[in-house]
Amino acid sequence: MLFDPSAHEPLTDDPWDEARVRAAVREIVAEVDRGYDARAGSWRLHPLDAGEEDDDDAGVSHGIYIGAAGMLWGLDHLARAGAAESSLDLSAAAVGLHDGYLRRCHAPEEPMPSLWVGESGIHLVAETIAPGSSGSARTDALLAAVRSNAHNETLELLWGAPGTMLAAREMHRRTGEERWAEAWCESADALLSEWRFDEQLGCHLWTQLIHGTSGRGLGPAHGFAGNVLALVDGLDLLSAAQRDEIVRRATGTALATAVAAEGLANWPTAAGGTVGGPGTRTQWCHGAPGIVSSLASLPPDPELDAVLAAGGELTWQAGPLTKGAGLCHGTAGNGFALLALFARTGDEIWLERARSFAMHAVAQTNRLRSQHGTGWFGLWTGDLGTAIYAWQCISGDAAMPTLSAW
Repeated sequence: MLFDPSAHEPLTDDPWDEARVRAAVREIVAEVDRGYDARAGSWRLHPLDAGEEDDDDAGVSHGIYIGAAGMLWGLDHLARAGAAESSLDLSAAAVGLHDGYLRRCHAPEEPMPSLWVGESGIHLVAETIAPGSSGSARTDALLAAVRSNAHNETLELLWGAPGTMLAAREMHRRTGEERWAEAWCESADALLSEWRFDEQLGCHLWTQLIHGTSGRGLGPAHGFAGNVLALVDGLDLLSAAQRDEIVRRATGTALATAVAAEGLANWPTAAGGTVGGPGTRTQWCHGAPGIVSSLASLPPDPELDAVLAAGGELTWQAGPLTKGAGLCHGTAGNGFALLALFARTGDEIWLERARSFAMHAVAQTNRLRSQHGTGWFGLWTGDLGTAIYAWQCISGDAAMPTLSAW
């Protein structure tokens, strides 16, 4: 068995109900609005997010991952999509994000430039919700953060250059300014220089150094798949030879590190690891779901197509996660792998399965809110990311929040 059954729960038999999904999204947004602490300019961290990120004594965070930037972006995203209107003044809150972040900084390495827990993400969210409100000061600061992060030793999405590359690429799309393309390419060159061939495994890998610990992660949060996602996002900025080499390496590594059996596939947390039994991860941040959703934008290739489909089949057979409904390590995040396969193949079975996961995720959100007496206020761990996933299951949109969707 390529997954840990104890990490999953039986899928609800509730049929797809678009009206129920729309109502659930509105209910989640209303609960998020009620939970906002205007004095702190953020939301209180949920007990289940304890330890996810260093936070101040008030128990709040300002970044994208579990903090105010992600929450404000999610509310604005749903409003722009026509799903639900927030009662909060999103522009005013977004403009004050960076000052709130600076007040909370206390560790020696802060402020940090990263996308999900630092300045780049906070600036990009503010520029998304209240564009131009700070003149050029905000965009100049964002560019400086991206450039300062080009050689970050973590070599992964959460803290490192792959995350800030996504910010630079998004700003290049919006503005067409060459300075953003140059910043993206600077980080891409640094990232590619560290993508090295492993003779034993027969593929190219990155080695991350995170909090003094070295590893060769495969998932999107802290390793290979997230790095490839960032590179593929800007392939058109590179030469034809570079594009071909990235695709060749990415495809080769995905195939070399997959563990496949009987039409199913999973990936270990780190290169050279094992899968199967207790402790095996099958979620967005580590394991098949995140690998599939991150690599689904690679060009068609028969072997890659087969192994991604096998990863999707494993995700479906493993079922919803007991950890909750969220994106990073919950049912909604796994469901994005199914949406990605629908986008890649056009096969309606993947959309049907994604919608089944959405119905389960909505039920999980309601259950956890009842248990804790409050909503789970984190874009990547809690209810708002689940709402976005469920909403996108209406149309089949596979773009992941604050990665491929901005």
